[in-house]
Amino acid sequence: MTTQQTLDLLRSYESRNVTFMEADGSWPIVWTRARGVNVWDAEGRKYLDLTAAFGVAAAGHANPRVVRAGQRQMATLLHAMGDVHPHPLKAKLASELSALTFERWPLAAEVRRRKATRLKPTRLLTSAATGKTIFCNSGFEAVEAALKTATLATRRRGVIAFEGAYHGLGYGALNVTHREHFRSPFRSQLGEFGHFLPFPVATEMRKRKATDAGQLRLLTSAATKLLRRGDTGAILVEPVQARGGIRVPPPGFLPLLRKLCDEHGALLILDEIYTGFGRTGQWFACERSGVVPDVICLGKALTGGFPLSACVGRADVMDAAWPASTGEAIHTSTFLGHPVGCAMALANIEEIRRLKLVERSALLGEWLAGELSKVQSPKSKVGCRSVGVGLMAGVELLHADASPATAESLDIIKRLLHRGFIFLPEGEHANVIGFTPPLTITDSQLRRAVRALAEELAALR
Repeated sequence: MTTQQTLDLLRSYESRNVTFMEADGSWPIVWTRARGVNVWDAEGRKYLDLTAAFGVAAAGHANPRVVRAGQRQMATLLHAMGDVHPHPLKAKLASELSALTFERWPLAAEVRRRKATRLKPTRLLTSAATGKTIFCNSGFEAVEAALKTATLATRRRGVIAFEGAYHGLGYGALNVTHREHFRSPFRSQLGEFGHFLPFPVATEMRKRKATDAGQLRLLTSAATKLLRRGDTGAILVEPVQARGGIRVPPPGFLPLLRKLCDEHGALLILDEIYTGFGRTGQWFACERSGVVPDVICLGKALTGGFPLSACVGRADVMDAAWPASTGEAIHTSTFLGHPVGCAMALANIEEIRRLKLVERSALLGEWLAGELSKVQSPKSKVGCRSVGVGLMAGVELLHADASPATAESLDIIKRLLHRGFIFLPEGEHANVIGFTPPLTITDSQLRRAVRALAEELAALR
């Protein structure tokens, strides 16, 4: 089908709230094929994908080894029985996720973190822990499994979350997703157990010491007041806010949250659905500050394209929270631990290792940050600010009065699309042009995308 035929069918048969379509036909394109870092539309036009399809295609679209793993599994066991009769790959993937997280976060990293941040030692891991997993289908389901874990483990309903947070749109996750655009239509049905605090954003180096310290002092005071009430069982946070505008917190942020949770008996839940699997130049973004969470939520790049997510908690936390099954699980789903998803996840993790994509993300990310800091044109009517870490980066567009340059950002993204580059806007005001490409992107491909962005910015008058 042509683009127009596809869009006409969607207008007729899909909920009109899902796919945004410009009246002039400038948005969207219709994807028909993707490979590596490229996408082809219904008319055969080729695009360079700077989104990795929401960060999913970390090892490249249709990575051959990941695809073969899925195909082999489909021919062997296409579906299993969730929480009833298991299959071997679910056990293997649960073991692999434990090895990648809690077994890989040793005592030495915790000690370094405490020393570097000058925090008084509280609970240290005396030996490598293990992790236990609840498999889910999408990211928000992993968050909701983590929220259930927290209330079961602590017997407290409250959760501290942060302004700008995006944790998904299910009814549980909506309580901790901040943006009113998503929450307000359903507020009458929400439990409202989330308490939102300001998300501190790292400032420019010359201002950092005083400004960052001030933000963290205010956060400490506000969080302590909530935690002392005794009804808050968890702090839920993205180590870097992606949809919130690629917002990177100060270095002391996660260590502070770890300390607050230790002092008040709350769980620290990290939503690494977007930041996980090398996106920020580490396997997981929490490793940048040496913080070990109690629970971590994973998804997106886990499989490279199959809908599978995971809530992974420290084994003692999970065992304290969840009772042993007596034949009927209290949190499950039909497709729990789907065999095709597990096969693809195991192959995808191996590809990330084999291709050294975590290290590649760190190196390319450092180069990208430097280049994005130089795209400002002296003739442009908007200002630019480079944001992000690793290959989760972007350019924030602002007017002279510091207001979001939303219209300009969206216009540039559309013009870049018709030049063969796929970008997405980030942030509540859609004024951050994001770079979250497949981690397999080459230097020259990334350079072309930066050059095209710079040209479009220079064309603004």
